[in-house]
Amino acid sequence: MDVRELTTPDDLRTASEVLAGIWRPTDPMPYEMMRVLQHLGGYISGVFEGGAMVGACAAFPAADGSLHSHITGVAARGRGAGFAIKRHQREWALAHGIRTITWTFDPLVRRNAYFNLAKLAARPTEYLPDFYGEMPDELNAGDPSDRLLLSWDLDAPEVAAAMKGGPPAEPEPAEVTALTDDAEGRPVERDPGGVTRIAVGTPADIAALRAGDPPLALAWRRAQRTALAGALDAGYHVTGFDRSGHYLLEVSR
Repeated sequence: MDVRELTTPDDLRTASEVLAGIWRPTDPMPYEMMRVLQHLGGYISGVFEGGAMVGACAAFPAADGSLHSHITGVAARGRGAGFAIKRHQREWALAHGIRTITWTFDPLVRRNAYFNLAKLAARPTEYLPDFYGEMPDELNAGDPSDRLLLSWDLDAPEVAAAMKGGPPAEPEPAEVTALTDDAEGRPVERDPGGVTRIAVGTPADIAALRAGDPPLALAWRRAQRTALAGALDAGYHVTGFDRSGHYLLEVSR
């Protein structure tokens, strides 16, 4: 996988088309927006395989001096394209004197949670209920657009280690699982009872639930919002995401 910054109109148009193909039928980053963002010093990159662009990323400088990564999409999953983009983005940010990158993601999507928290060592800072309002694209339609806001400390030792591509370290196990599922895949909430370490689960495949059982997908959204946002409000912080699909949280005493 080859990643490079995009600057030409042709490359920017292609990046816009790649992202539109992922978020169809919407066009999340029209060419005109790409062109202005690139002209004003934002970050736009494409990842290429065999000479063809298979993913793209767009980010803009934030008022606090960080870089906010607004959108990243790859059409070639499971081949390292997403990791290659984030590594390139980190190198670009550091070269421009930026020490923190932020972005949001859907906390119900298990594979993205594992990628962001375990593979990249980013950490959630805020739960944002229905952040975008109604979204008509195929990935989000019919479900409230809750998001987790992540902060990626580019100088952190764990981030530097993650960029070497080694296996993620497993976080400490939880004392109580505050959200899990039953034999039918329905969410089951439990009172954590004030323990130090808790786990909050995710459905195995939220995309399949949204397509095949929208009421169950909505039940998961509501249950996870209660468990995860409630834990963050109560003083817990997310320490990682395990291979079985759970957020691990710990409270400072």
